[in-house]
Amino acid sequence: MKSNCPCGRILDYAHCCGRLHAGAPAPDAETLMRSRYTAYTRGNVDYLLATWHPSTRPAVLDLQDKSAARTAWLGLDVVARKADGPDHATVEFIARFRVGGGSAQRQHELSRFVRENGLWFYVDGDLLDRDALRARVASRR
Repeated sequence: MKSNCPCGRILDYAHCCGRLHAGAPAPDAETLMRSRYTAYTRGNVDYLLATWHPSTRPAVLDLQDKSAARTAWLGLDVVARKADGPDHATVEFIARFRVGGGSAQRQHELSRFVRENGLWFYVDGDLLDRDALRARVASRR
């Protein structure tokens, strides 16, 4: 039995993020963001660095914390996506994870993406805290 891709879409990995990890271009920023989340779940550092914009990409990406505790990725929720023109976009997401045997944590981020020469890249993001989330929800009412 095939399971859904870690990115949350109802496709198996090979037909979803696996295609991008094998070299297919992401059609949009949200798909790139989902494929990057899946790369984190699989420890695919090469893909993460390749899809990180050169202007903000770190020289080295170490997915293990200093105590070498393994991160367990628990799920991804895309909160919002917005095209800011044909070559710029933002994606707001919440990624849930657990480090070692600790309690579950959340990373709530508003990420920025740019498309250059037909390829989408992650540029950077702002971490959103719970107070910012409450303010956003309240402003939508």
